[in-house]
Amino acid sequence: MTPVNPPPLDRTSPPQRTDAWRQPAAGISEGVRVRVLRAVYGDQRAAAELLPRLTERQLTGTDPFPTAPAELAPALLREHRAEIRALPDDTRLLLLLAAADQYPVSTDAFLRAVVAARLDTRCLDAAEAAGIAHAGAGGVAFRDAWTRIAAYETGTPADRRDVHRLLARVLRGEGETPSRSWHRGAGALGPSGRLAAELSAAAGRAADTGRLAVARTLAERAAALCPDPAEQHRLTARAAAYAWRSGDGDRARRLASTAADDALSGVLALRTGNATEAFDALLIGVGVAAPTASDRGASPLAAPPSVASSAATPAASRAATPAASRTAIPAGPRAVTPVGPRAATPAIPGALTSVTPSTITSPTPATHLLARATEAAIYTGDLRRLREAARVAGRLGVVAPGTLGGLVAAFDGRYADARDLLKSAAGRCGPGGDPTVLIHAAIAALLLGDHTRAATATVRAAASARARGTPVTVPQAMEFRAYADFWTGRPRAGEAAATDALWQAHATGQDNGACHLQAALAMFAALTGDADVCRERAATARSYALARGLGLPAALAQWALAFLDLSSGRFAAAAARLRALAGFGPGHGHRAIRHLATPHYVEAAVRTGDTRVARVAHADYERWAGTVRSPDDLALSARCRALLAPGEEAVDHYRTALHLHSRGTRDFERARTELLFGSALRRLRRRTEARDRLHSALEAFDSFGAPHCATQARTELRALGTPAAPFRTAPDSPTATLTAQQLLVARMAADGATNREIAARLALSPRTIDHHLRGVFTRLGIRSRIELVRLLTESDEPESG
Repeated sequence: MTPVNPPPLDRTSPPQRTDAWRQPAAGISEGVRVRVLRAVYGDQRAAAELLPRLTERQLTGTDPFPTAPAELAPALLREHRAEIRALPDDTRLLLLLAAADQYPVSTDAFLRAVVAARLDTRCLDAAEAAGIAHAGAGGVAFRDAWTRIAAYETGTPADRRDVHRLLARVLRGEGETPSRSWHRGAGALGPSGRLAAELSAAAGRAADTGRLAVARTLAERAAALCPDPAEQHRLTARAAAYAWRSGDGDRARRLASTAADDALSGVLALRTGNATEAFDALLIGVGVAAPTASDRGASPLAAPPSVASSAATPAASRAATPAASRTAIPAGPRAVTPVGPRAATPAIPGALTSVTPSTITSPTPATHLLARATEAAIYTGDLRRLREAARVAGRLGVVAPGTLGGLVAAFDGRYADARDLLKSAAGRCGPGGDPTVLIHAAIAALLLGDHTRAATATVRAAASARARGTPVTVPQAMEFRAYADFWTGRPRAGEAAATDALWQAHATGQDNGACHLQAALAMFAALTGDADVCRERAATARSYALARGLGLPAALAQWALAFLDLSSGRFAAAAARLRALAGFGPGHGHRAIRHLATPHYVEAAVRTGDTRVARVAHADYERWAGTVRSPDDLALSARCRALLAPGEEAVDHYRTALHLHSRGTRDFERARTELLFGSALRRLRRRTEARDRLHSALEAFDSFGAPHCATQARTELRALGTPAAPFRTAPDSPTATLTAQQLLVARMAADGATNREIAARLALSPRTIDHHLRGVFTRLGIRSRIELVRLLTESDEPESG
């Protein structure tokens, strides 16, 4: 039987929940809720039926969900099939033809098939009267996805083969080859090498045009018809790769498990499982693939020339890691993280620096697997494993792109090499480029302190991924967009984008990416003063990350908690958290986050009188800033010097920092510098200038929606004897007093969502949502949701007008 699956649920708009679904869904994680709804095409009854059928391993994300309709909601399917069996035979035949024409490959051949077979479409009146389907100008519209599935599966195997053959006969257009091949394959009686080859070629053409879901269907059917077991395994691996890139994570994992391809399983584990285990599996795959790589044909995991060519630069010839090639399962740019350097460590083997651009060849399976293993090492924060991958790269003569090579050089203390490699990678951010190359460009720009270029590159990466039909890459791009939004003081836009990306990461089965986004959202919550949300998201991220050895999100979540303490005046707690972060090893911490957090650690340490370790940390930060010459990094380094300097000596350093900030993009950190400068001037009794600096900082914090930092500025102004203006509210915008998270919750509540529905959408607990709504009501001076709807409507009217 050829399964027919309706198109997946829209990944950016969660469906409304019914009572049948709400109760069983209350006790499961947001990621499972999203994946359940996606698996059943958004049908609430099917979701309620599927949830009790899931195993404990499936509920925790260890095992993939079922994909066959009969395994998802058998009772609902039986109910719909009974409805269709009650229809006349001619009506059932037309519905079967329409269902076969629509999915999994939409061929738009129903009307042509009706004409060719001389069928009477008046028979569809019975289906319309029963509320099952109705005829339109373009064909037949089914009541819902499960009705379409039932219409197909109610037909006998012989009838299904006949309608597929009929559809294949009428598909004769120049661009209809993949559709014709699909129906020929679906109408086959048994294994056929010729049909398998035809379907395989059609899958390749569909993939080349960005129709990855179609490519997956064709490759999967080719594998089912292929008589050669070895080729069948290769075709199944291709189908899994296409499924992953198209955003169908559960199907990809199921196909990978039947393909018996350890390397493919390792690639998926990098995105969905334990990154350390993924590294081990991938490096084993490198050892298996390397001896025969030159004898093998193109792999479904091989990268396109666009990524390989990014390595062909003079700077890249000094790299130590393999090219981050985009593959049928795309490169994991989330693993190539926005990291910073640390003190010098022993250099990598000299053999790695002897590779020249002339040695670059098309990526082999070994090259691809080595790149994935390198990313796994970076994602865990395990420098030892990163060097291990680098040694393999040297042995195989693999040249890395600028981003990966720059990270290794930075970690090894070769800052000048790192700068050159990263600049080369950051320059590859033009519109319409390969999404992975664009994401690498964004990461390199973040490392170099160029947040404008980083934001541009991530937006272009997401747009390019959508245009190429690879939605799996979109949340990966948004993970790194969050860093730029945080540094430049755009918490509302950044939080909204990260929340949407979190939903997409859950829907596409990227649990590791979802963990990283949870940590980023904790950072936004710390900036906006949402303490409960920050702690909840940080706890969620750290719990997942520590269980899977993901040092990057674990460290980012710890930093978010430390920043919350710092911005709330709990300097000892902030210093303790950041000091602990410095001591965490791989899988628990990350050198990149430790480096990025250095200015905050110096501030917290100085406030608590512990400057010895702060001076050591600042020394390395200053060395990196002096090498890359980023105005923002130089400004933060100057601020650290001011904090560590005594009395009047600090003033010049603060002035230098503000001058450098004026040339950079970290507006939020500039406001913090003005706050610290104003506080120092107050202690030096320079009241007039102190007042000006503090008022400027207060205005910036109010505009950023950072109430904790604004409170610190007001406290300093009161110490000067200067009345601080309350939080200013635009007369025509009562919602200006709300934080970004409160405004999001308020709008969802005004749209009629319950607390549980809002909690499910935002991946928070209902108790946290209740806390937010109480805060909303208090700030707006209202007592009911009716008043909330009225206020938000009035607030939105000027914008719509």
